Parts: sequence; structure tokens; C-alpha cells
Amino acid sequence: MKSPGSTPSHLRIVVVNPVTAPATAPGGESGCEQDSALAELARRSAALRIGLLESGYDLVASLPADVFLPERIAQLQPDMIIVDSESDARDILEHIVIATRDERRPIVLFTEDDAPASMNAALDAGVSAYIVAGLHAGRVKSVLDVALARFRREQKLLGELLDTRKKLAERKVVDRAKGLVMTRYGLSEEQAYQRLRSMAMNKNMKLAEIAQRLIDVEDLLG
Repeated sequence: MKSPGSTPSHLRIVVVNPVTAPATAPGGESGCEQDSALAELARRSAALRIGLLESGYDLVASLPADVFLPERIAQLQPDMIIVDSESDARDILEHIVIATRDERRPIVLFTEDDAPASMNAALDAGVSAYIVAGLHAGRVKSVLDVALARFRREQKLLGELLDTRKKLAERKVVDRAKGLVMTRYGLSEEQAYQRLRSMAMNKNMKLAEIAQRLIDVEDLLG
């Protein structure tokens, strides 16, 4: 995926559509309903494509939501994923969750499904923007801009949270190592810290790394 600093016109976008089954009875009631559904899908697809092209986005591919979707997304490496699903999109989202598990991307879902349960499930799956009855060419750019801004903010907060957790974990490791050094050599807390710090500098290692090594040796020796 390209740098989050990419401008909208440089964003590489993949559109995911539901897999539409063939009509079961051409010319009958089921066939008419299927024809109507296909016509609506074509209208939505055209509106989305026009909105993307007019806004200068790079539409990389339009993919069906099938079992091959994770593999295709991994190959294409888009910067953003747009899901166009008129109704319940849970099956589509399952494929996308798998495809973005190791490398998160902003996901925008255009749908006609306004059920709270569907919306909550989509947001839990990582959707950045859940847009109901809003698939119009003129709205595409503003929706994607908001989704991208929200995604970047969430990623920044997540990064800060992970960094804080890492620092807390490292501090616990260092504190435990200090305790071992204090007990073994009869040193004060400050003296134990300085000894750990000197060892880390001499071995060109981080303080938490040398502390973890001492703990590992202590655990090994029992």
C-alpha cells in the first residue's frame, strides 16, 4: 500500500461488488426480479465509476466478492477498498476482513441496508465509512475524503496505543532486571539501573533487550 500521505488522485482503489446469481426463471417473476436487481446494480456501478473518475481516483479493478477476493487484493495492493452492496454485506465483509488482516486499508461501504445490526457489524469489521442511500456520483469524493481522514486518525491513535503498551512492557522488564541485579550484587536501585545501562551501551543493545537477556538467563538457571 502506498504512503498514507498520498493525495486522493493517487489513491489506487478496488471496488468490490456482490456476486449475482443468474435468474432462475427467465421471463417469469424471478427473472423479472433478477433483471431489476441487475439494472440497479449497473446503475450503482456506473454512478460509483463516474464519481471516481471525475474525482481523479485510480480505479484499479472491480472485483466480485468471492473466495478469491483476498488473493486478488493481496496481488493488487490497493490503497482503499470500496464495497458496493445494496443489501446485507456480511459475506462480503468476511472476505475483506481476511484480505486486510495483515495490512489494514480504509474501507467504504455503500449500501441501502440501514439496519443497526448491519451497521455495527460493518464497523466492527473495520469499515471506515458506512453510507446508506448515498451512492451518487457527486458525493463520492467527499465520502472518500472523510473515510480516508478517519482511517488515518484511527491508525495514528492505534500506533500511539501500541507504542504506549510497548513502553510499559519494556519498563516492566527493566524493573524486573533491576531487581535481579540488586539482589545478586547488593546494589541500590540507581546503581542497578546504571549497571544495566552500561551493559546495554557496551553491547550496543537497547536497555530493554539487555534486561530481557538477564531475565532469560535467570529463568534458565532457575
